[in-house]
Amino acid sequence: MAEKRLTGFARSLRNAPTDAEQRLWLHLRASRFEGAKFTRQFPVGGFIVDFACRSLRIAIELDGGQHSESEADANRTRIIEAHGYRVIRFWNNEVLGNIDGVLTVIAEEIAIARNQ
Repeated sequence: MAEKRLTGFARSLRNAPTDAEQRLWLHLRASRFEGAKFTRQFPVGGFIVDFACRSLRIAIELDGGQHSESEADANRTRIIEAHGYRVIRFWNNEVLGNIDGVLTVIAEEIAIARNQ
């Protein structure tokens, strides 16, 4: 039952993306980035990750100022990793101000995942 609630909540999040999510999604959508298929707002381990490449087990989280290296985020990362995903975190301002740098890091993680 909890998984159904997460799916509905994920759907509502997809309908109201942040500016940073919209910007990154323009590059990740439709398998156009490095040929990797990403999905938005995907439930993993009781949480909803901002972006996930299920085949390569990569989860991307975008954080605003409210996160600020919190213990809750560290715990969230541990749980998502326990479900087999490699978690990559970026600050929203990184995505908005340095999209090329963000995409370089994601491309490196995709290459690592493909070589494992």
